[in-house]
Amino acid sequence: LLSIGNNIAVICLITGIYRELCLESVKNKYECEIQASRQHCESEKLLLYDTVQSELEEKIRRLEEDRHSIDITSELWNDELQSRKKRKDPFSPDKKKPVVVECLNFSRPYIVYMLQDLDILEDWTTIRKAMATLGPHRVKPEPPVKLEKHLHSARSEEGRLYYDGEWYGRGQTICIDKKDECPTSAIITTINHDEVWFKRPDGSKSKLYISQLQKGKYSIKHNHN
Repeated sequence: LLSIGNNIAVICLITGIYRELCLESVKNKYECEIQASRQHCESEKLLLYDTVQSELEEKIRRLEEDRHSIDITSELWNDELQSRKKRKDPFSPDKKKPVVVECLNFSRPYIVYMLQDLDILEDWTTIRKAMATLGPHRVKPEPPVKLEKHLHSARSEEGRLYYDGEWYGRGQTICIDKKDECPTSAIITTINHDEVWFKRPDGSKSKLYISQLQKGKYSIKHNHN
């Protein structure tokens, strides 16, 4: 009976230790998943920020171009009004009659309208108002695609990663460097079309987008230690 009691005590002790280890393992996995989710969220926020910033810069550029063209039109309009007030003759008509010119080399006559600059501006303003009125009914042309300049060369081919002249594969140890942060060591676990998963020394898993490597937000190199 004493031997059986000792065996039961040993089994209970081992079971308790095993239970604590299982709980600690589950807790570590949970913390790793939370950390990976946070890093993924931060990466998505950075990509969304870059996209919104590019769209806003494009809209600002178009607004600046429209304002510049409107300013030029207004200046021409004011200059023409001032010059016309100075040289306006009350006994002469505002618009000259069309002149019919016979050309010897052609069989039909040509009509030449002698319009002033102010008349041309008035017609142009009317045309622009009509175009603005019909604008919603027309098909809006697609804006040109703005190509981003990549600072680094990075791509994935057949499960391998090419970055700045070097190839990386699964199971290789790399050093990840980010601006204003200390470099960290990690092991590549998966290489997809647009992202690379890696495992840190503490067991947590994270991923890098290939676009982040191209833009220089992150850099990697082989860790031979």
